[in-house]
Amino acid sequence: MTVPLYPAKPRPGDRVAVLSPSSGLPGVFPLPYELGLRRLREDFGLEPVEYPTTRRMGATPEERAADIHSAFADPGIRAVIASIGGDDQITVLPHLDRDLLRAHPKPFFGYSDNTNLLLFLRNLGIVAYHGGSVMVELGRPGAMHPLTAESLRAALFTSGEYALTAPGASGDVNRPWEDPDTFGSEPEMSPAEGWSWHRADRVVEGLGWGGNLEIISWLLMADRAVLPAEDYAGGVLFLETSEEMPRAEEVHRILRSMGERGLLRQFPALLMGRAKSWSFENRFTAEERAQYRRRQREAVLRALDRYAPDTMAVFDVDLGHTDPQLVIPVGGRIRVDGPARRIVVTY
Repeated sequence: MTVPLYPAKPRPGDRVAVLSPSSGLPGVFPLPYELGLRRLREDFGLEPVEYPTTRRMGATPEERAADIHSAFADPGIRAVIASIGGDDQITVLPHLDRDLLRAHPKPFFGYSDNTNLLLFLRNLGIVAYHGGSVMVELGRPGAMHPLTAESLRAALFTSGEYALTAPGASGDVNRPWEDPDTFGSEPEMSPAEGWSWHRADRVVEGLGWGGNLEIISWLLMADRAVLPAEDYAGGVLFLETSEEMPRAEEVHRILRSMGERGLLRQFPALLMGRAKSWSFENRFTAEERAQYRRRQREAVLRALDRYAPDTMAVFDVDLGHTDPQLVIPVGGRIRVDGPARRIVVTY
């Protein structure tokens, strides 16, 4: 197994960069952003440092790449955290200096559109962290979810193994960020289905690769941040879908393309995130949300049956666009223990 490079972790009191490599939404929705910054300071003991494009919508790819370079090259910055995602970070990748990032490795936290930078760093041999945005997880109304806070704290400050915990309840329904009343109470939670195991008759340990499925499909189309399929042999694949809520048919088509590329069969284990099943555009009832998640699971299983029939899969893992959210190391070690029904990551 390739030896991953885990960058040195920050300690309370350290400065951390807060960047917007995708979208300057902190300037549009200051309430969750300022709340997230306050929690970084007061709950985690870190000093956030903003950059020129952190709150600026419409920043060019070159400007956002320059902020990434500045944050990684600054010896006084001990970690880099994304404010939120977006939809065009793929345009930033051609402007990134591989040698600079490789020479100054730092823990990077983000997900969704930040899948671009996470996989870019992974291909440099640097472990990065899928999860923990400022506006969503740190800026959660009312309070951070305890499981989210525990996982993020462990990934930020500690090294070694961390066992993921399945929650008893999860949340899917959002409230408007522009309304101050949103932040007066925690989001509504509903009883959560436990993790669902498929072909769980073995133990798989490998390096994590994956992220948001829609973003990975774009990377594959543009042939960016994706190595030859054989380079991922023996790894643990993890995938999740966003609030854009792709139809089950689209999920299957993306996985089918990954299968035709020879990618799916490289991974003896898959962690599939609990599907985001509500948005302001799709205000599903509880029954409709359950049906959406069920159809997505069936689409994934259909692709696995054809292209990776021996792959073990775990569904409804709380990664990505979930509440609570568990941080997954990209390029770091993940052990999926089917008989014990246990997932352990190495932060």
